[in-house]
Amino acid sequence: MPVVSRLVSIVLRVAEIAFAAVVAGLIGYYLHQFRHVDAWPQARWIYTEVVAGLSMLLGLIWLIPFSSGFFSWPFDVIISLAWFAAFGLLVDAIHKLNCGSIWQWHFVGDHTTCGRWKAAEAFSFLSAIVWMASALVGLWFTFRVRGANADGYHGRRRFGRRSAV
Repeated sequence: MPVVSRLVSIVLRVAEIAFAAVVAGLIGYYLHQFRHVDAWPQARWIYTEVVAGLSMLLGLIWLIPFSSGFFSWPFDVIISLAWFAAFGLLVDAIHKLNCGSIWQWHFVGDHTTCGRWKAAEAFSFLSAIVWMASALVGLWFTFRVRGANADGYHGRRRFGRRSAV
């Protein structure tokens, strides 16, 4: 079963990196276009850009196949909550545009302002969901390993520990 959880973890980490890169590119475009605008809209875009950059960095680090990556699930929850906050900031910012409801994502394929905003909004939401799924996989793996150790399976004996025999 560890092979399945490792494969699921790798797929989730690659999705986290890809979604964060899309959001970073879209928000970076807006930061470049509107660099002379009021500071408050830029603050929410900078926050989203920082969350995207941190997500790409941590996703790359935790993509390295070690079992210790499964024990980082509390950080996955924190990053997921940060993505939900970024999604909320993007939703709050889109009310100033005439793009319709926040859940109408038919503009995503367009190369218009609404299309880019909707794409950033959609990928920030998807990133939050993927980070939360990654946390759930890590949590499942952590308690599965603890449960196996509680049942008497100790795996390999570490140097310096006494034998139970």
